[in-house]
Amino acid sequence: MADYKAPLREMNFLLHEVFEADKLWARLPALAETADRETADAILEEMGKLAANTLDPINRSGDEEGCSWNDGVVTTPKGFPEAYATFCEGGWGALVGNPEFGGMGMPKMLGAQVEEMLNASNISFALYPVLTNGACLAIDAHGSQELKEKYLPNMYAGTWSGAMDLTEPHAGTDLGIIRTKAEPQEDGSYSITGSKIFITGGDQDLSENVIHLVLAKLPDAPKGPKGISLFLVPKILVNEDGSLGERNAVNCGSIEHKMGIKASSTCAMNFDGAKGWLVGELNKGLAAMFTMMNYERLGVGIQGLGASERSYQNAIEYARDRVQSRSPSGAKQPEKAADPIIVHPDVRRMLLTQKAYIGGARALSTYVAKWLDLAKYGEGEEKQQAEAMVALLTPVAKAFFTDRGLDCTVIGQQVFGGHGYIREWGQEQLVRDVRITQIYEGTNGIQALDLIGRKTVANGGALFELFAADVQQFIDDNAGNAELAEFIQPLTVELQRLKDATAAVIEATKTDPNAPGAASVDYLDLFGYVAYAYMWAKIASVANGKDEDFYRSQIKTARFYFARLLPKSQALAASVVAGSDTLMDLEEELF
Repeated sequence: MADYKAPLREMNFLLHEVFEADKLWARLPALAETADRETADAILEEMGKLAANTLDPINRSGDEEGCSWNDGVVTTPKGFPEAYATFCEGGWGALVGNPEFGGMGMPKMLGAQVEEMLNASNISFALYPVLTNGACLAIDAHGSQELKEKYLPNMYAGTWSGAMDLTEPHAGTDLGIIRTKAEPQEDGSYSITGSKIFITGGDQDLSENVIHLVLAKLPDAPKGPKGISLFLVPKILVNEDGSLGERNAVNCGSIEHKMGIKASSTCAMNFDGAKGWLVGELNKGLAAMFTMMNYERLGVGIQGLGASERSYQNAIEYARDRVQSRSPSGAKQPEKAADPIIVHPDVRRMLLTQKAYIGGARALSTYVAKWLDLAKYGEGEEKQQAEAMVALLTPVAKAFFTDRGLDCTVIGQQVFGGHGYIREWGQEQLVRDVRITQIYEGTNGIQALDLIGRKTVANGGALFELFAADVQQFIDDNAGNAELAEFIQPLTVELQRLKDATAAVIEATKTDPNAPGAASVDYLDLFGYVAYAYMWAKIASVANGKDEDFYRSQIKTARFYFARLLPKSQALAASVVAGSDTLMDLEEELF
């Protein structure tokens, strides 16, 4: 198994050359004095070292040992508490946090690259601080000043961690039917009673306290999603002076035994009259939680990207070392018994597919992060456009990155042949670990429904038109560049294909309520392939004409993507417009 090496050259290329992040940061007042190119490069380099030297070495051992539960106490694998302490000492949990409460205030464009390295080196470990970051975001956006001052500094420091408690045994996607109840108390707090399952980092031995953000309903709350409120419920109560007090009535009843991410504690949490405090407004908890979930959904997408990168690094090293058969065009290393398998066309197909998906995902995650920064730090019309773009692109990033993430890890496993199925080589762990990313934070089917339903059909395609206009502007800006015609012309065709498919579903929905659901997954995939084409065209526009090996690699990978992967869009578009009849006509008893 290869040692993990952070892809710093690729990250710096995207940040500084493709998206010119430093120019964006310089014109946003909240970032102008905080983020610059030199700072960004130093942060990425240091995280690369932490990922390679501290987190990657405990990835496989963490999978082998897993978390354990004993009488309500959760223990993480050997090396995790020490690695977590090192992580916190470096201030990494504060990277994108609010400076008013001890955060560094760095942009999400930089945070996205850091998250990739965390996930590539150790997804199980990454889940602990990433969930804490999301909880901090929700508290900072919706909590009272008192809650922010009391909890955020220690959460940014990593002394306390965060967890989001949504799912119940009978209620997953349909949160409107949750049963956890909240009863108001005379002191302004609430008594929280109920059970939650699948709670990532619900308990562990890494931090002194766990701050749960819990969805619950008051006894007289409206039915359905409009009756959900959000509450902050600490594992250990916090005294007025900020010190830890008594244990709250919050307990971990068990941990799940899972297919992957075994070093991440996935807990069943019981709240037995636990003391909690309202975050945001009563009956508007779902909107507050979605502040956290939108960031987390991009974060889950980046987990798919990280696993893909790790699998690719393993596969490329193996393909260069493993010798089997001769090249079809003649021996490349005649002094050896056979040639390395990288000479074979099918192995190259697999490696280039990984490389093309990874490059597209890394670029698109940076692109989405740019819009998140503008939504957070921008003003006026630019801020409104950014919020709309984030709403549209979040389900694409979550689902497309993770679907292709499973593809990439399976491909990486396939490069190894039989060795890929053996635990010691590491590839099978990546397949197991990445599989959950298609399920949690809203299954990818739900993401597809969100994209086509709420984000497209519901507004007549208005959000989609913002994205289409951005792509069209890029096409127009490069229309006269003959050297880029090999990318611009097919991108023009693909954008029109996506426009036609979008219009077709909107029209079909007028007479067929099943039309969005029938088209949803294929539509999201179509959107994803076109979005990657846009990213690769942007990459090519910067790399074009530069003779350095790195830039030539970018151009050649872009060509592969357009020639061998983008044509999938034709089949997807045909499926999108096929309608719902063939899905709904088969009677249930005939399945």
